[in-house]
Amino acid sequence: MTDPRQFRRFRFVRHAYAEGVAELVYAFDDGEELIERITFPAAPALPAGREAAFAAALQLLHLIVGVSYYKAGVPEQIVVEGELPDQDTAELLDDLYLHGLAEFAYRNGLDLRGRIRFPHNGRRAAVPPALGLASRTLVPLGGGKDSLVSVEAIRQIGVEASVVWVSHSPLIEACAERTGLPQLHLQRELAPGLFELNRLGGWNGHVPVTAINSAILLLAALIYDYDTIAFSNERSASAATLEYEGQAVNHQWSKGYAFEQGLQQWVRQHLAADLSYCSLLRPYAELAVTRAFARLGSAYFDVFSSCNRNFRILGPRPADRWCGQCPKCHFVFLALAPFMPKPRLLAIFGRNLLDDESQTAGFDALLEYHDHKPFECVGEGGEARAAMHALGQRPEWREDALVARFVSEILPQLDPAGLAMEPWLQASSEHQLPARLLPALAVIQGPC
Repeated sequence: MTDPRQFRRFRFVRHAYAEGVAELVYAFDDGEELIERITFPAAPALPAGREAAFAAALQLLHLIVGVSYYKAGVPEQIVVEGELPDQDTAELLDDLYLHGLAEFAYRNGLDLRGRIRFPHNGRRAAVPPALGLASRTLVPLGGGKDSLVSVEAIRQIGVEASVVWVSHSPLIEACAERTGLPQLHLQRELAPGLFELNRLGGWNGHVPVTAINSAILLLAALIYDYDTIAFSNERSASAATLEYEGQAVNHQWSKGYAFEQGLQQWVRQHLAADLSYCSLLRPYAELAVTRAFARLGSAYFDVFSSCNRNFRILGPRPADRWCGQCPKCHFVFLALAPFMPKPRLLAIFGRNLLDDESQTAGFDALLEYHDHKPFECVGEGGEARAAMHALGQRPEWREDALVARFVSEILPQLDPAGLAMEPWLQASSEHQLPARLLPALAVIQGPC
């Protein structure tokens, strides 16, 4: 097989759906087909009147999922065989591939600006009608604190909802069982040829997984009859990780508000007037979400994990739910510490990460002290500094090695006016929630 970095064209070959399986086919140049399959279990027949919306959602799924394969070669030309997308769809994809692959490009020394150009038919979409979708909500479950806060807030306001997740994860399955809500478990089977391309030297790195899952769930909403998809992406996700040669690089770009707005606009232009794509946690910073989890999530303390090493496609996973070494473990520990009794937090993690000097570099990155924010789904540096400052004022924490170091070494270099916790706990007005979900915001915010 040719060196993947020498390919000149990336082709979206075809897509199809039959008996609950979406088949998505890609190829480089005239090479072997790469076939991905996504399974929608026990899928009912599509109700009459949804055919056009389903066809549009399936095409978008094909085009978005392609990002996982395109990155192996990043060739000069993108080819869509068969029906071309309209101009609105092409513009959405140009943004997604450029910004969703910004970290990948940064780490590999690539510049994708001006390189990603999706072909289109020059037309704009006609506004679709309402489809009469059922007033039910799909809540994507990731196994961590954020989606569990959404589950509990939705439960308390009495909205009909189901939890949904993509691909196999015993940890997510355990959390799903604990919620007691109806479950929808979808399966994504990557093309084996992708791993062969990586072995042969193809480019590799981070892809916008939330965008991929979002496209899968748009199809699921039409198949299973839901009018709302409510992710659990907080406002901190919109903050860039760093800036490189004039381009913002955000590990969480497809979790950010710009992508949410763009996809919701696309949904209302192409699928249905009564289908909502939103994030329940959008008004909140990470610290506000961890506060809500400490208050709402006690039923999940023994099953949840935000450690991403639990969700690797390849490679070892931690023996426990928390590896204790990665940026997610560091941030969740630090963010929960101000809102949870210390013995309870230590019991969850099985150790005190803030009293371990070998973890210094990891926490310095969270604080953006001599380093940039990690390429992970973590909160902003200001949040980490506010949490550490709060711990430095508490007798049960201030003697721990990394808290004491913060107080003696880092704190004197900071402006005290920027260390208050309260601004991070206030909700913003930035969200796209349908009226049915608005009462959940009061649950998340908690007592005044």
